Amino acid sequence: MSIQPPTPRTPGTPGTPLSTSPLPEGTIPPPSPPRTPRMAITLAQPSAKKKKPPRSTRAMRAVRSLFRSFPIIGSPACRFPTSVPRAGSSAGGARQHDVHVHGASRTTGTLFGYRKARITLAFQENPGSVPDLLLELAMPTGKFMQEMGAEHLRIALECEKKAGERAKLLEEPLWTAYVNGRKIGYAVRRDPSDDDLTVMQLLHTVSVGAGVLPSDMMEVDKQGVDGDLAYMRAHFDRVVGSKDSESFYMLNPDGNNGPELSIFFIRI
Repeated sequence: MSIQPPTPRTPGTPGTPLSTSPLPEGTIPPPSPPRTPRMAITLAQPSAKKKKPPRSTRAMRAVRSLFRSFPIIGSPACRFPTSVPRAGSSAGGARQHDVHVHGASRTTGTLFGYRKARITLAFQENPGSVPDLLLELAMPTGKFMQEMGAEHLRIALECEKKAGERAKLLEEPLWTAYVNGRKIGYAVRRDPSDDDLTVMQLLHTVSVGAGVLPSDMMEVDKQGVDGDLAYMRAHFDRVVGSKDSESFYMLNPDGNNGPELSIFFIRI
């Protein structure tokens, strides 16, 4: 009895023979399935010439010199609101409680990421601009959000000063990262990717708030994506202590209770 060889079939379409012969001459191949166009990015570029944040008084500089050693002490109250607005909305429209650090400049900070992916920190001039500083921390987003449940959260980022160093502090590419005094690994500065810009575009109308962006809103490869993307955005006061130290303090929008967050950049 002769055994017939199996008929080749197209993967994913049972019962359909796989044609191995070339298309007849002059035949137009079928069009590829249409790709979903990426969201248009309308974010403004950062200002070419930024005004340097004003230096504080001599007394304030003396206090901030303590920040050069860890743990950090004396961070001002800067709490996050307990209300969680939806993406595309502002934080309830309530009047901000202005807890402004003397000698500081105002900036917008966003923490975001998928639960099992590394969390990303972005600073912008305003919610509608391209990030001028973007760091990826060696900590999963889910773990970081658990840390945010603590009363005080301090992130210290340290880098080594090199001989003849001329780079600005926030242009350093690699940092050793600490969370509440515990080393978590490294933080890497990088340029915003298409996915980062999509997140910023989706949040360009959110000034202060926290929530999630459903995965179907994100134009990314779903493989390896675990659930929705969590984000937290707030205003920060940026304080320049010297060319080797800067601090960012999250402001207290409405006087609500919540975790305090301070971020310190130190070159030692």
